Amino acid sequence: MQKKIISLFLFIFIIFFLSILFISLNKITIYDTKDLVGKKITQIELIDFNSNKILTEKDFKKNKFTLINFWASWCAPCRKEHPALLQLTKAKNLNLIGVNFKDRKDDALNFLNQLGNPYDYLTKDEKGKQSINYGIYGIPESILLDENLIVIKKFIGPILKDDYEFIIKKIENL
Repeated sequence: MQKKIISLFLFIFIIFFLSILFISLNKITIYDTKDLVGKKITQIELIDFNSNKILTEKDFKKNKFTLINFWASWCAPCRKEHPALLQLTKAKNLNLIGVNFKDRKDDALNFLNQLGNPYDYLTKDEKGKQSINYGIYGIPESILLDENLIVIKKFIGPILKDDYEFIIKKIENL
């Protein structure tokens, strides 16, 4: 009788475990970058780099488009994309939001002092937890949003010439 109870318990446990595994594998997560395009970004809470003020949806809606750029001073590709970001500051209807990712404050400030600060808003993600909400795998990565906070495109890696031209074309074709 005891063997039957143990066997039944083991069988139920295996079925439970396989059910959880099956459900988890079929669950769509925010990490699937393809699923971000065309969807609205919600629950925006980015912490201002200097004041610890929290930026919300209202701050993002000040222009027709927003480019959120995740970067760090220790990131070599971030240095490579920086000239393109500086060029984007000349564009009308574009808000540039920089999210400093897992960086030391002094290093980030030195980076911006040396190369220039292209950001309308500078925020921080010291532990990398906020970046997860945006499906960020690594840096640099950027997300282009329209005024309704709908993702137009996600850029994985540095923004280079083709990406820059795509952004300019999008924001100029209102």
